[in-house]
This record gives sequence, C-alpha cells and structure tokens, in this order.
Amino acid sequence: MTITQLKYVLAVAEHQNFTKAAEKTFVTQPTLSMQIQKLEEELDILIFDRSKKPIELTGVGEKIVNQAKNIVNEAERMQDVVDQEKGFVGGEFRLGIIPTIMPTLLPMFLKTFTVRYPKVQLKIEEIATHEIITKLNEGHLDAAVAATPLHIETIKERPLYYEPFVGYIPESHRLFGKEQIESKDLDIEDILLLEDGHCFRDGVVNICQASKLATNDHFQLESGSFETLIKLTHEGLGMTLLPYLHTMDLEGGKKYLKYFVEPSPAREVSLIYNKSELKMQIINALYEVISGVVRGAIKFQDVKIISPLTK
Repeated sequence: MTITQLKYVLAVAEHQNFTKAAEKTFVTQPTLSMQIQKLEEELDILIFDRSKKPIELTGVGEKIVNQAKNIVNEAERMQDVVDQEKGFVGGEFRLGIIPTIMPTLLPMFLKTFTVRYPKVQLKIEEIATHEIITKLNEGHLDAAVAATPLHIETIKERPLYYEPFVGYIPESHRLFGKEQIESKDLDIEDILLLEDGHCFRDGVVNICQASKLATNDHFQLESGSFETLIKLTHEGLGMTLLPYLHTMDLEGGKKYLKYFVEPSPAREVSLIYNKSELKMQIINALYEVISGVVRGAIKFQDVKIISPLTK
C-alpha cells in the first residue's frame, strides 16, 4: 500500500470516473486503474462498484476512503511541520475568497504579497462561503477570506478589517436628499439585492430586519454583481448597498453615495482556516499583508457588525 495509491482512490471517489481522476492526478488512466486494482488485491476487497454509472463506492470502500483521507492529509502535513519548524515561508497555499470580496481585495494585496514572499505559490479560488467551509474541513483549502462571524467549531477566525456598508442612492430615490442615512430609513421593498447565496445579501437583509422591516411578496429584483445593481438603480428600480471598498473606484458615482450615521453597519472580514491547519507561517504572512494594506484604505469608524448568516 502506498500514499500514491490512496491518492488515486480519493480522486476516483471524488470524481466518480477513472478518466477524470487520472487527469486530475496527472497520470494515464491505465496506470491509475492498475494501481487501484493492486490495492484492492492487496486488501482482498473491492473499493469501487464499477458496474454503476457513475462509479460508486462499495460499503467497505466508503470506510477505506474515510481512512485514506486521514492518511494522505497526515502525510502531506509532515512537510508543513518541517517548514514551520524552520520558519520557511513557501510552498503551495490554497486560498479561497468569497465573490463580494475578491474583485476589490485581491488587487490591493496580491502584488505586495508575491513580492514579499516569492517562494509561496498561491492558488486562489473565488468561492461561496458554504463551499469554503466544506473545502476547509476536507483539506482542499488552506485558508480563506470571508465575512464573519460564522460560529463553526472547526474553523478559526482572525478578523482582518471591518468594512462599512454604504448606500448607493439615485436622485429619484426618496433618500437621495439626506446627508446621512440610518438603518431605520431602509425598506427592503426598494433595495436591490445580490442573488441568494451571497453572504453580503444576507447582511443587507439583516440590517432591515434589525429595523423591524420584514420581507414580503412585493416586487424584488436580485442580481449577481454590484455593477448590475448600480445600473438598475439608475433605471428607477430602487437603491442598493455596497461594501466600502467597492465604492473607492466608482467613476462618476460618488455623488450617489450615502454614508450611515455612526455606528455604521459593517461586515467583519476575516482570514479563516481549519483549527488543525499547520501552514501558520503563510497564514501569518497573509494576515499581516492584507490587514496592513486595507487599514490604510478604510478610515477608522465606529461600526456595528452585521452577521452574514444570522437570520
């Protein structure tokens, strides 16, 4: 039995297809099939039911896969232990970032980080919060940047910054004439939202719920991007709320921005990772770089944190 054979088993279990698994592990399909067959012969069991389409795990195969995950993860962590002991900041690091943060935050810190830590090979993925949690727990991500608090037992959260919500209000809207807005001014019925699944959307809904303005079956329009929401406000379809960093590069739209009376509703943005994560030297480096560059961009404000998941 070898670690390589166990990696092949995990790949087939994940993709339910020998050809796809071979592509993902960078070997030929016959090589992968042969190594898995050797393992099955050694253990005198069948790990996969090849008669099913897609391929399925047998009963004992499920137990083998669960154990294989532990073995492979622990084997890969040996190098992490050595790197941490030596203080080496390098190697592959898989980072997830949620979609409402990725476009604004990544350009702010990526160049600085890569120049300062050239031996780190960052693999960055734009991914939703629920997928991040799954991948962190399964060992497919080393860390992520997401809105918190999440209140998940296995996940460690290190707050990077607090990002205020900012109103984007067209001239035709009832709130345009106000110097500053308050949560109680908001009406969920005329707020354009991101589509369901975005934690920023949940935060906006929570602001309204905190002001005792509940949703109903009235017309609502949702979109997948802030740019679309901004365009829709100018069509007279309502107002929207934006994260502060997204407002910094608005061209010609500054006059439509309305800031909240302090304490401003804000989201907490954190670097999160599994509590068993060992690549702490890279996590610490990321934390220092990101918090440093954002601290200069967001002026200190008295804020009220809005949870992304509390309903």
